[in-house]
Amino acid sequence: MTGMQALATTTGQSSLSLDVLRDLERKVLWLSTQIIHHANHDRENIDGLKVGGHQASSASLVTIMTALYFAILRPEDRIAVKPHASPVFHAIQYLLGNQSLEKLQAFRALGGAQSYPSRTKDSDDVDFSTGSVGLGVAMTSFASLVQDYIHAHDWGRTGGETAWPVGRMIALAGDAEMDEGNIYEALVEGWKHGLRNTWWIIDYNRQSLDAVIPSPLTNKLISIFENMGWRVVTVKYGKKLQALRQRPGGEAILNWFDDCDNDLFSALTFQGGDAWRKQLLADLTNQASRDLIQTMDDAELVATMTDLGGHCLETVLQAFQDVQGDQPVCFICYTIKGRDLPLAGHKDNHSGLMTPDQMQAFKTANHIVEGDEWSKTAGLNRSPAELDRLLQNVPFNARGRRQLQAPAIEVGSLPIPTIRGEMSTQQGFGQVLAEIARGDSQLAQRIVTTSPDVTVSTNLGPWVNRRGVFALEPEEDVFQSRKLMSGQRWSKGPAGQHLELGIAENNLFLMLAALGLSHEIFGRRLLPIGTLYDPFIARGLDALNYACYQDARFILVATPSGITLAPEGGAHQSVATPLVGMAQDGIAAFEPSFVDELVAILEWALAYIQRRPKAKDDRSAGDTWLHERDGGSVYLRLSTRSIEQIIRPMTPELRAGIIAGGYWLRPPMEGADLAIAYSGAVAPEAATALGELLHRFPGAGLLAVTSADRLNAGWKVAQTARQHGDETALSAVEQLLMPLATQARIVTVLDGHPTTLSWLGAVHGHSVQALGVEHFGQTGTISDLYARYRIDARAIIEAATAPRGPKISAYRR
Repeated sequence: MTGMQALATTTGQSSLSLDVLRDLERKVLWLSTQIIHHANHDRENIDGLKVGGHQASSASLVTIMTALYFAILRPEDRIAVKPHASPVFHAIQYLLGNQSLEKLQAFRALGGAQSYPSRTKDSDDVDFSTGSVGLGVAMTSFASLVQDYIHAHDWGRTGGETAWPVGRMIALAGDAEMDEGNIYEALVEGWKHGLRNTWWIIDYNRQSLDAVIPSPLTNKLISIFENMGWRVVTVKYGKKLQALRQRPGGEAILNWFDDCDNDLFSALTFQGGDAWRKQLLADLTNQASRDLIQTMDDAELVATMTDLGGHCLETVLQAFQDVQGDQPVCFICYTIKGRDLPLAGHKDNHSGLMTPDQMQAFKTANHIVEGDEWSKTAGLNRSPAELDRLLQNVPFNARGRRQLQAPAIEVGSLPIPTIRGEMSTQQGFGQVLAEIARGDSQLAQRIVTTSPDVTVSTNLGPWVNRRGVFALEPEEDVFQSRKLMSGQRWSKGPAGQHLELGIAENNLFLMLAALGLSHEIFGRRLLPIGTLYDPFIARGLDALNYACYQDARFILVATPSGITLAPEGGAHQSVATPLVGMAQDGIAAFEPSFVDELVAILEWALAYIQRRPKAKDDRSAGDTWLHERDGGSVYLRLSTRSIEQIIRPMTPELRAGIIAGGYWLRPPMEGADLAIAYSGAVAPEAATALGELLHRFPGAGLLAVTSADRLNAGWKVAQTARQHGDETALSAVEQLLMPLATQARIVTVLDGHPTTLSWLGAVHGHSVQALGVEHFGQTGTISDLYARYRIDARAIIEAATAPRGPKISAYRR
């Protein structure tokens, strides 16, 4: 057994008795149902919109979550809760003392418990945000890979760092989530990397929002997981169903049960005892089976036929406790959507709500008197002191809150590659990382790179040559051992610092999310850098948004970008990504033109992703630039186009302008009538055009916009501050454009959508001519395409000298 294999985990067990767990199960069902009912019926509804919630989807997971949180989970285990079971999660956290009554009563309201578990917006312990179905499930597998990475790299516990023991990364998934394609991409990637210590628990209620899932799907799911190296544990029969095997005629009833179509089972569950009896007697010819059915009254018959494994605490606990070792496990837990509620089994129950009358009956059935709806012990015949004492024995909650901390890694000054002649920002990026890789600084040790099969073409190759590819076990490079020439000398083993992925951008962003949360999940600081082709950000945009929503910290390097990737054609040419960079919360977007700008941005970015956010409750202020204060991730839009580099000192003023989002490459004279503002690879065209225009506009300026995102965000912050009474607030872009005359024209240009920079005219009311790319590109040379899509020097000159349009008053006449 290797050292890595010795990290296999065992299942922890609570000392709580089965009777206590059943009490907690009943209380969790009541509270989760009450949370939703209160939000929709008891709380004042000002705007008339349905608040919503998922009482049926919550009920199907109550038993499983009770078993996990109160008996099975240990502090080091991490869990992604099915989005529609959010009320169950909040109810459990409330019982454990990690959630307040006020937030429960404000479920789905401003400041209350969130509709879906959120790391950044919920005050209780959320390990992984969920909401966009499928992503939270796949996230757990990447978190497990990151856990292996951290335990394989022994940096020593310096600087107050702590690392938790190896835990299980657990996902609670609705069976309909299994339709999400990103889950299968993650399964394949996990197989490649030898995934371990991962549990996916499927709430197999066989109902989606619109339909009932066909029965044959079960075997398909099992075969997929087994083919990917997972163990599959089917939890189908509760103790009452299992007991039928010991009674005459029981085996035939179980055979009927196994053959029963999911639609029919759902309908019978909703209809109740009489329907069950008639259907079974009509279908079963075995007299012993018919006699057995007749010995049960309606209540016992329903309790038996609906005693699925996922609702039997004994069965669920046994299934979890029987699993040993680190092989990934898929539990297919048969459940009923709406279990123990009037909604149970109905195919339309996904968004259904119990009526006030139904809720009153449910309250009576739970022995809860008026006014005790939120009591933790009402209806349980246990005192608060006794319940508190019992819950102190829950292993999962033994260490209190579980979001960890890790000290920042010192960045220092990054090595600047030799800059001479022409160079691309993509090339510069590769050289900077290669220089870092030469040393053994703490910074070099903590950088971890990843890429979806474009490591070489995004210039990560030299870094990987020096730092290696991560693998749980050393792997031979056959080309090296056979002394065959190759530019890629990639050693593979536990010391490697690059995670090589297949071509699946969703996987890249989920990996970055897991790496970028390592300081809070595992107590170890990593500095993740991921590369991909810029146009394919769109392929993984949901996962990128998911990563940012969790406040994961990483640097995304997207290259090559725009129609500048000329011969590749429209399928590989990105147009909208600058707008994605501006609109995506949680990430600061840059598009440098020159390598020295890139170095300054990278140096800043490595520190920015380590900024420690304020407490969750302090992050809702509307008049501050939250990410400037709290940090976030960084997106670099780079190019393969080599342009003549500027040899200049990196003064503090220049550095500050680059990071703020813009600086004057040629400052305008006071009262200038023209400015050209550019971003990225079109810098030569902007400079050429300005040179030809200076005879007509001698005071014109050339504005280098390194980050339209940060310029725009800073402007918004200043506007908001002035709205709140701070008359002195002034943004970087307002200061930059102040020298221009009121009637000045600004020509903006970039290899991307023109809207990215067109807003500059609104800062001081200047006229703007916005150049950019609005359509899919074609193949061709850079000069051909720049001319075709009007971002070349001629187009800039024409925009600068074009007649001004008629004024508004002309239209009014």
